Amino acid sequence: MHNEFEKQSKSNHNAIASMGYKKVRLKGILLILSTLISGVSANRPPRFAIDGQSEIVLRLKESPETQVGSHIYTLKGYDPDNDPLIFGKRNSHDSEIIRIENTGGNEAKVFLAKELDRETQDEYAIVLTLTDSHYSDHNYVTQSFLLLVEDINDNAPIFLPYQNAIEIPEGSPPGVISTLEATDADEGAYGQVVYYLQELDGDNDIFSISTHQGKGILRLQRQLDYETKSLYQLRVLAIDRANQGPVNTGTAAILVKVRDIEDQPPEFVEVQAVARIAEDSPVGTKVLRVRAIDGDRGINNPIAYALDGNDLFDIDSHTGVVYTLTVLDREEESDQVNGAHILRITATELSKSPEAAQQVPSTVRTEVTIIVTDVNDEIPTFAEPLYRCEVNENAQTNTPLNFLDGDVQNIVFDHDEGKNGTFRLFLDPPNDLFEIVPELAVNEANFMLRVRNSKSLDFEQFVEINFTIFAREIDEPSRWSSAHVQIFIRDQNDNFPEFTQSIYNAGVPENSEQGTIIAQVEAVDVDSGDFGSMGIRYTNLRGGIAHLLNLNPITGVISIKTSGSAAFDREIISRHYLTVEAIDNVGQGNRNTAQIILDIQDVNDNAPTFLQRQYEAKLLENKAEFETPLQVEARDLDLNGTENSQITYEIVEGLYRTNFSIDAASGVLRPLHHFDYEELVDSNRRHVRQANADMRGIELLIRARDSGIPMLSTVVPVLIYVQDVNDNPPIFQRSFYSKTVPEDLPGGSSVLQVLAIDRDGSSPNNAIVYRIQKGASDKFVINSETGVIFVAKGANLDPDLTESKRLLYTLNVIALDGGLGSSQLMNTATVNISIKDVNNKPPVLGELPALRIVENTPVGTLVYQLQATDPDQNPILRYKLNAELSEARNEEGGLVKLSEYDYLGSFELDAIQGQLKVVKLLDREKVEHIKLAITVEDLAAAKGRQIVEAFLSIHVQDENDNNPKFRQPFYRHSITENSINGVMIANVLAYDVDKNRTISYALEGNPAYRNLIHLDAQTGAIVVANKIDHEQHQWLNFSVRATDSGVPPRSALVDVYVTVLDENDNNPYFIGGSKNYTISENAEPGTRVATVQAADADAGDFGKITFLMDRISSQGKFTIDADTGVLTVADKLDRETKNSYNLVIEAWDNYQFGFLAGESRNAFKQVFITILDENDNAPEVSLPSSCVLITEYHELHESIASIIGKDADDAATPNGRLEMAISQGNREGKLNNTQNELQSLKLPSTCSGLFELRQLDPWNAHLYASRTLRNKFGNYSLTITTKDLGVPPNIVHSILDICVADFNDHAPVFVRPLHNTTVRVPENATVGTMILQAYASDADMGQNALVRYRLKPDPLGSYKLFDMNANTGELLLREPLNRDKQKIHELRIEAYDQGLPTSLSTDLDLVIYIRNVNDYEPQFIVNEIAVNFTEHADPGSERIKLPDTIDKDEMDLDDPNEAPSQVCYFILHGNEEGYFQLDPETHVLTVERQLDRELIANFTLYVKATENCANDTLPALEALNSQELGYLQSPKNNYDRFKHSRQLRVVNMEYEMSTSSAEPDLVSYENYSEEPKVDEVEQPLKLDSTIVIVQVRVLDINDNPPRFRSKIFTGGITTNADFGLRFMSVEATDPDEGANSKITYYQVGEIRQTLSEGLENVRKAPFLIDPDTGEVQLNFDPQKGMKGYFDFMVLANDTLGMRDVAHVFIYLLREDQKVRFVFRLQPDELRARIDTFRDTLGNITESIVNIDEIKVHVNKDGSVDKTKTDLYMHLVEREDNSIYEVAEVLKLIDTHIESLDELFKDLNVLDTQPAEAQLLTAGPVKGAMFVWLIFTNLFVASLLVVTLALCASQRKGYKRQLRAAKVNIFRGHSSMSMQHPHEPASRVPNTNKHSVQGSNPIWLKGYENEWFKTEENLSVGGHDSLDDNFLAVGNQDMQETLKGTAKLFNNSNDLNRHFNLYNQIDKLTNNAQMLARKLETTEL
Repeated sequence: MHNEFEKQSKSNHNAIASMGYKKVRLKGILLILSTLISGVSANRPPRFAIDGQSEIVLRLKESPETQVGSHIYTLKGYDPDNDPLIFGKRNSHDSEIIRIENTGGNEAKVFLAKELDRETQDEYAIVLTLTDSHYSDHNYVTQSFLLLVEDINDNAPIFLPYQNAIEIPEGSPPGVISTLEATDADEGAYGQVVYYLQELDGDNDIFSISTHQGKGILRLQRQLDYETKSLYQLRVLAIDRANQGPVNTGTAAILVKVRDIEDQPPEFVEVQAVARIAEDSPVGTKVLRVRAIDGDRGINNPIAYALDGNDLFDIDSHTGVVYTLTVLDREEESDQVNGAHILRITATELSKSPEAAQQVPSTVRTEVTIIVTDVNDEIPTFAEPLYRCEVNENAQTNTPLNFLDGDVQNIVFDHDEGKNGTFRLFLDPPNDLFEIVPELAVNEANFMLRVRNSKSLDFEQFVEINFTIFAREIDEPSRWSSAHVQIFIRDQNDNFPEFTQSIYNAGVPENSEQGTIIAQVEAVDVDSGDFGSMGIRYTNLRGGIAHLLNLNPITGVISIKTSGSAAFDREIISRHYLTVEAIDNVGQGNRNTAQIILDIQDVNDNAPTFLQRQYEAKLLENKAEFETPLQVEARDLDLNGTENSQITYEIVEGLYRTNFSIDAASGVLRPLHHFDYEELVDSNRRHVRQANADMRGIELLIRARDSGIPMLSTVVPVLIYVQDVNDNPPIFQRSFYSKTVPEDLPGGSSVLQVLAIDRDGSSPNNAIVYRIQKGASDKFVINSETGVIFVAKGANLDPDLTESKRLLYTLNVIALDGGLGSSQLMNTATVNISIKDVNNKPPVLGELPALRIVENTPVGTLVYQLQATDPDQNPILRYKLNAELSEARNEEGGLVKLSEYDYLGSFELDAIQGQLKVVKLLDREKVEHIKLAITVEDLAAAKGRQIVEAFLSIHVQDENDNNPKFRQPFYRHSITENSINGVMIANVLAYDVDKNRTISYALEGNPAYRNLIHLDAQTGAIVVANKIDHEQHQWLNFSVRATDSGVPPRSALVDVYVTVLDENDNNPYFIGGSKNYTISENAEPGTRVATVQAADADAGDFGKITFLMDRISSQGKFTIDADTGVLTVADKLDRETKNSYNLVIEAWDNYQFGFLAGESRNAFKQVFITILDENDNAPEVSLPSSCVLITEYHELHESIASIIGKDADDAATPNGRLEMAISQGNREGKLNNTQNELQSLKLPSTCSGLFELRQLDPWNAHLYASRTLRNKFGNYSLTITTKDLGVPPNIVHSILDICVADFNDHAPVFVRPLHNTTVRVPENATVGTMILQAYASDADMGQNALVRYRLKPDPLGSYKLFDMNANTGELLLREPLNRDKQKIHELRIEAYDQGLPTSLSTDLDLVIYIRNVNDYEPQFIVNEIAVNFTEHADPGSERIKLPDTIDKDEMDLDDPNEAPSQVCYFILHGNEEGYFQLDPETHVLTVERQLDRELIANFTLYVKATENCANDTLPALEALNSQELGYLQSPKNNYDRFKHSRQLRVVNMEYEMSTSSAEPDLVSYENYSEEPKVDEVEQPLKLDSTIVIVQVRVLDINDNPPRFRSKIFTGGITTNADFGLRFMSVEATDPDEGANSKITYYQVGEIRQTLSEGLENVRKAPFLIDPDTGEVQLNFDPQKGMKGYFDFMVLANDTLGMRDVAHVFIYLLREDQKVRFVFRLQPDELRARIDTFRDTLGNITESIVNIDEIKVHVNKDGSVDKTKTDLYMHLVEREDNSIYEVAEVLKLIDTHIESLDELFKDLNVLDTQPAEAQLLTAGPVKGAMFVWLIFTNLFVASLLVVTLALCASQRKGYKRQLRAAKVNIFRGHSSMSMQHPHEPASRVPNTNKHSVQGSNPIWLKGYENEWFKTEENLSVGGHDSLDDNFLAVGNQDMQETLKGTAKLFNNSNDLNRHFNLYNQIDKLTNNAQMLARKLETTEL
């Protein structure tokens, strides 16, 4: 270590010397430097070994955590000269805290000398010294040693002086009662105090305390009650906010006294509830005494007693003694029940206070009962003389009898008391069938008759029973009474149907038609009615073809329902087995079964079939035999040797079928004679072979038929080819051809086609060639193959170009066939071609004249006749107006456009005749000169268009056809009444567009108006002519007529409206007389009652009405609007206080301006208002309190319960009438179903459930059973909804419990084993072995469903070998088995229930087969298989058969007659939830319950194969031992199932086998990598061969819609955000998988803007939704000044169209509206908990919290602190969606700091501040000039610093102040050096690594460049440790401390959390330099 220091020192000194030599080239400086170096090298100074750090910083917990005398640090030094070192310290006040002990050598130990108390001093700055023996006392090396004292929670909060006793009057309102304050000397969270409250007696809800600005505010939460408690002892706890370690608490005791006031009534303290007195007691006898005291214990006023009106008793008002007034008589029924009198006693407080004298005295009441004793004078009496009852036969014991009479009272009473009223009930004559309960009764009893012995109760024996019931007193037997009882027995279904035959044999021909009767079954039942034969229904036809048959349920006829199935084909299956059931009680009762054997009878249903689909043969022309013999052959699938399969052949179809013959038996076909090819007809050209074109086919159809009935046949086609020869010449179709062609036909055009045919049947004999023999004159050519004649190319047919104008050409054409040599044949034809002329000359049109026409010329007038000529023959000329060249001009000469006036539409030009006519009237005022362009075209032109044009001029003459027009549509003016004559009213003016423009004016209208005004006929001026009165004429409405000077003249009218201004000279008056109005008493203030209307003949303010109301008449309950007259409610109305009002209304005119001046007029009116009553009382319902007990055979007409209701509202109105209904609990289904949907309250009196409610009147209803309650036993809770008929109705819900008792009417049904099951038992089975376990179920309840088992005796005595457990159904072996003696045992097991009175049973036949010992178990040949099921598929719809097993026992059967063993499959494990069903015998695996992939995606089933088919209670997988599971290796003699395995195939079944990893889609059991669940059985390494693993994979369907994580998403964007920014996302999830879970996002609807400003230019959608990710993208450019928020709907859609919607709110905010939260969490940790933080903060502050950004914390010096995270957010007001300012957010958080305390502690919130608070760091200087200047200055400054440093003395360097502890103490990213390799690694977490200037220059010079070395050259002294000598001080063991410290420093990212250190926000100065920091906690 010393050598390393020496080497580093030498190298560093040399480096500095060389650098100085290069930078400074002054000889004097070099001389000084060399002198200094030589002096130091003589005796070099020692150094502190602190691993390159600038100072030593040590942190210690304050005492007592750090004990005095503790070893806290070890100092190490190094001397290059190896001199001994002495460590010391400079004496100062701070240096007394430590003690240094030199241990010799280069080390010294530092001990703590005094206790540390952070509250006294929190840091100690000590200067350490180091010297060797060569230095004087003042020459030594110093080192800065900074000791920081860390706070511990060692100070408890201390309360300042406070009020310790408080008196509060009871009833005081809640409020602040006191303020307390406590202080804590600790800092940070340790010094922050939170107040809590403890009440010593547990009354914590009366007082509360809250913390506000460091003080505790003590509040009263609710009113105090002196009588409840008069003294409270409160304890206020002041607890500091330490987030770890102990928490200190200060306590303050406060005594709260409650002052009593008079607010409690008296209380009875002594009351004798019941007293007895003899009825013969004398008057004045004392009966009892009561005593009461004042409820206000602190006042205790005297009490006075009083007794409510009573004629028998009285009470003393002072003493409270009750005594008799008259003689008592118990039998008197007035105001007493059974001799008991209830007295009501009142105690009144006599208050002494003057305030209480003005109030109602406080009183309290109580009741006492006085019982008057009686004597015996009554006998027991029945309420009815006769009782008629009924009961079901076989009714259970204790079944109650139902009374037939609806209003019968089954009551017996004796009003005597005690033994005098006790009597006994019994039957006479006594019988064992029935009994009466109770046997003994007192006073009054409801008796019940019930069944006593159900076995003798048989309808088949008797139907009616009569007897008498007696009631007799027990003390006096002579006192009795009786009643007669008549009981009717009802038949029950207690007999089973019996079939007439146990097996029915039937037959039916195969292929029978629908409706064919197969058989008829019949059964009989001895019961009566529907329970007997009449009610038998046949059903449940089962068997392989049961679905194809129809069973008549009444007649039992079985017929064919679906014909044509393969099941009725004898060739496929010849016999079927069916079973049918007969059920009595119309298909609902007992049942029995029978078997049907159906034989299928054969019929002829198979036709013969040919061996080939077609036969072919070749026959040469003129030959009578085929080249190859032709034979056809067919076969018949019917039975050989019968007529159905005997085949006969015959020719049935063909044109030449008579020319052939066929052998009927062998099918050999022969021709009868030769054929001529030319005479044959080619009837099947499609089948002629292309290679043999000279052949022609003959088609025959041959039939093969059988001899069956009916005969069936099949036909086959036979094709015979005949070859041809050439013998026919060509023949033209016509001998002469003619054609006319135009003269301009171009060369190469076709003219016509000549056609010749050759009768030969084959080529080349029938091939034809054409030629022109003569006459073409080089004008025409012919195609030699097609015969088409063309105009020769270059030829011109124009006759004008020929000399003789040739118009006809005659051609001779010849046709040659394809014969060779002399055999070639030919023929000729003549062709005439005529030339036709073409029209090609244009038409000629002469010059057109100028025309004149008067406007308005009648329509149809002929204007001009056009005439054009054409030199061509037969021209077709057409005339037309050309709109483009035509023009028109108006009177001024202006051009008139067609869009302005359609002058062309006024004319019509006949296209054929050329006649120009008027079709619309002309208007000269619009057009005066018209120039028409005329076009003539020859439509017969051969080429192009032949057009000629000319112009026709027309002058339109004027006509007086326009009325004058006024300048305005009407004139409106006003004039003051009484204006003088001549005053101008208006001036009307008119104009005329015609040429005669002179206009005169005249008045028209009411003569009265015309007399008042004058009109100037020339100028149109209107003036006043006479006096105008407003009261007579408010308006002067008249007309003015303007007439022109035309002939005839035309005129126009205009309306003139003159308003006459008014004066106030009329009184107001009300419209309508006095009216009566009504208003509801619950009308809210402001409700409109009526509108009072008044009018005034005056106008303006003189006619404006103001309404006033007399407040005395309204009593402040009503008010009227002064302007509108709307009468409204002003205060709450109470009809009971006042039911009507007579209001006085006043109407004033000109109230505003004339009332005070006396210029207003008024009128009065009375308004009557009646107050209507409201429905404000809810109904009350009386129901049975306990469960109403009935049986499941309760009769429908018997009432179950009575319901009585009442309503305090008026019964004469709907408010008091009630409606009752069953609203809940009346659905069939599970019992006690309280989750039924609430039905509508408007239910009818009956409903569709089990019960119905029949309402007798508006207040009474009875409950009945709406249908039979059989099998509906259980408890039912009915919700009875009662509502009155008021609007809105008052509704109450009551619960009525109905208990339906079970009746034993179901026999047990065997579930397992199946009927006639054969169980194979090994012969060597030991005694006691369980063979199987039978299980039968019973549909009854309770004892009726309790099933027991037993064996029935059999003739062979097999039952003696076995035992049956009666309770469990286990069949056990009782005796050893002997297979040689008996191999098969037939047993019958009986299952019987414990029902009363009759037990029902069922038998099960069982066959026990004794086999030799089974040596081999069935074995699977695979370990694992994989199957797929689809989720939500119907149970049973998907069937998968599991692979078969092999059994070596089947190969080694010793008995050839013995059938193979039945192998059954059972699921051992994996089906605990019952999702799957495995048929043990068919091995088909199906789904029992619908699967849901989202719940469980994979299942692993363990299936075992066994021959023990009867026992499915196999052990679970976890119960199997290691040998069964195959943990151990199998012995060599075991059967190797893999060696003997065979491939298995299953027809029409689906299963998948997976023995390797070849299938990538299936999960292999061996490589299944998912972590197993805790509750699952651990998978074994290997299973034995009897168990196979079935891997079930659930296939997904799209059954889940996407769901947004929230229905509302909120976010914000700042106004300086960039276009295209993706600032938030909406997230939805879909639990489906694959493509089914693909979610697409859409924005739906419009994006609305609210409270927006500056967004007017945003035209397109401001936001876009990414359809794949749901990210919201900014689609416009935000600008400063924009405000508001957006909201829109977003849709999440999956591939199937299932969707979900959410609402998105996006707010526009400024950057300065963000708030920054600083967390001591890493970003990932914060993101995981951000939802909790946002929701909690939003709920507490009642605002919307939007998260803007999450960043790693950046300190103010620009460094990154990855242990902290900055969260940027903004808050939005929920009410108006406005964004909070930062100051408002901070204030809101301060207000709720107590509620947020736990949240902030949990998330380590360090600080909350505005988001824009940033460090004042200097940015880069822009511009080359600035960069150059800065570089130059830095260079000059560097030279100056180096020069000064070399010239400074060494002593002056020693005096530099160490500032390492005060500059950048905690570097936020110092622990992150691994993430910033360009920065030097920090060795001490809280040490300033950049503090170069001001450090010790002696050892620093050698290391000042250490920071710029690479990491490979850095010294390794541990990860961020102080140095190798650091000692952690604490109470733990030293070794454990060092381990913990090393672990702590290894986790650099979590360093701050372990040290529990917080950062303080850096303080800034004007030049942005860092000031000294101190370690402290951040206070919120």
